[in-house]
Parts: sequence; C-alpha cells; structure tokens
Amino acid sequence: MGPPASSVETLKRMYLVHAHLELPAGAHLPPGVRGLVRSAIVDGDRVEHVAVHPRSASRLTLGFYLLADGLEEAEERAVRVCGRLVGAVPQLAAARLTGAEVPLVPLAFEAHPVD
Repeated sequence: MGPPASSVETLKRMYLVHAHLELPAGAHLPPGVRGLVRSAIVDGDRVEHVAVHPRSASRLTLGFYLLADGLEEAEERAVRVCGRLVGAVPQLAAARLTGAEVPLVPLAFEAHPVD
C-alpha cells in the first residue's frame, strides 16, 4: 500500500542539474570555492547536495541534486541559485553562467538492438 493520497501531492522528484560557470580570461577560481558555493544555498532552494567540479583555473561545473516537480523547475532552481551565487559572493561576481541542464545519461538497463 502506498502513501496516503494527500501526501502524494507533496512528493517531489530529485534531479541532478549541471550548472557551468566561467570566469573572464585571466581570472582564477577563488580558494575555498566549495564553501563559497555552499554558503549561497538556502533551504527554499530545495538543494539536497551540491558537487563542485573545477574544470580549469577559470571554469567550474556545479552538480545540484535538488527536489522539484519536474525537469524544467529543477533547471530553473539551479539557475536561480547560480544567480544568487554570482550576485552575493564577491569572489565570483565576474563569473557568468554558460549553461544549466539535466545531463542525459543512458540507462544501464536499456535494451540494445540486436543485429
């Protein structure tokens, strides 16, 4: 037996959204960037976890695991968090968001066509 009907409406799905930030040429990611990113997240963002992946001295990918009603809402939440991040964290004020999307990952159990 599943949850009561009233609680089904409040259930959310978890999504992974990759957000890509880039600093201007010659700029470098600040030390402690993980802590800076985490400090910009608030409860209302519904972010359950964030992974921080520096890609180069000036490029960063953030993996937001967040709760949302759908894919579009999840991506919008990640964009909103990144907007707050570059607006509120002086060390990242020059960064620009170059994309935010749910990564497409092939299903491991997906059937493969037979020749």
